[in-house]
Amino acid sequence: MPQSPSPENVTAHAVSRGATALSVEGLTVTVAGGRARAVRDVSFSVARGESVGLVGESGSGKSLTCRSVLGVLPPGCEVAAGSAVLSGTTADGAEGAEGAELTALTRRQWGGVRGSRLGAVFQDPASYLNPTLTVGRQLAEQLRVTLRLSRTAAHARAVALFTDVGLHRPEDVYHQYPHELSGGMLQRVLIAIAISCDPELLIADEATTALDVVVQAEILELLQRLRTEHGLALLLVTHDLAVVAEVCDRVLVMYAGEIVEDGPTAEVLAAPSHRYTEALLRVASLGAWGRRELDVIAGRPPEAGAELPGCRFADRCDYATAACTAAPVPLHSAGNSHRSRCLRVAEAGSGPNATVTTHKEGATV
Repeated sequence: MPQSPSPENVTAHAVSRGATALSVEGLTVTVAGGRARAVRDVSFSVARGESVGLVGESGSGKSLTCRSVLGVLPPGCEVAAGSAVLSGTTADGAEGAEGAELTALTRRQWGGVRGSRLGAVFQDPASYLNPTLTVGRQLAEQLRVTLRLSRTAAHARAVALFTDVGLHRPEDVYHQYPHELSGGMLQRVLIAIAISCDPELLIADEATTALDVVVQAEILELLQRLRTEHGLALLLVTHDLAVVAEVCDRVLVMYAGEIVEDGPTAEVLAAPSHRYTEALLRVASLGAWGRRELDVIAGRPPEAGAELPGCRFADRCDYATAACTAAPVPLHSAGNSHRSRCLRVAEAGSGPNATVTTHKEGATV
């Protein structure tokens, strides 16, 4: 287990579990040069030591939301409204006055945030590693630049980090190139790089999608252990509800650029209050409700940026009424810390409870 850098080398970010790490308010992201809204008025927070899942179909706005937080939006996309604040902290664990408004940072200011206070792991780790440098050198160089460690200290900490993320023979791995490692090993390397400077928040965007089920389970267990041991806030982006059931304390369900349901994971998955969440559970839970054929969600989501007067899921919902399409639907309370963007909150979720099998043998939600 690597030791944390000394105070002379890095600003302390240790905070008590429960302190806010990230607060997103009213985030709106436009595409096509500002002509269409792909993410609409999204608000959520993530506390230190907490794992929050962001789930939805491809194109729902999950990745754009996270890339807004990371300051790496694709060309043609921009934050048009809202804020994303990485909360400042003091060495004694209290929230301080150094909160960073991420959407307003300059390129130079990002250098003091991304990679140090804010880490990220993506789906294809090989794309984020230099193929001409050994993985150990790439990690060590980040440590030398960000933490100002000596060459010897950076090497030692890199090997310790490789050990911490479960890489066997870490000294050998240090001297290997990306093409010499498996997909699971590369993902562990990227996680080691992401946590190397003790970040407050780790964003994992479809980080296990391309891995086989055994390696996927190992990476999820690793992320769970690291957030517990390091007090990380974890924002996990996925389309897999089984992953959410296994890893996340809370879940945010996105559809067509909006959060349509949020709340404690066990509660949302056991008693969903939005028809879209119910539909996702039916698709994810083959056979859970007595079905023998793969279920699908009928219809298609609206085009990215399409302006609709009411519920954006109405065209695909069997229970939609004229009221659903008459005006925008706000998030309504559906119970303790549970909200749903549905006019029929009292009825949605009244059907059979879904069962989601996780990667752990026999574990269900």
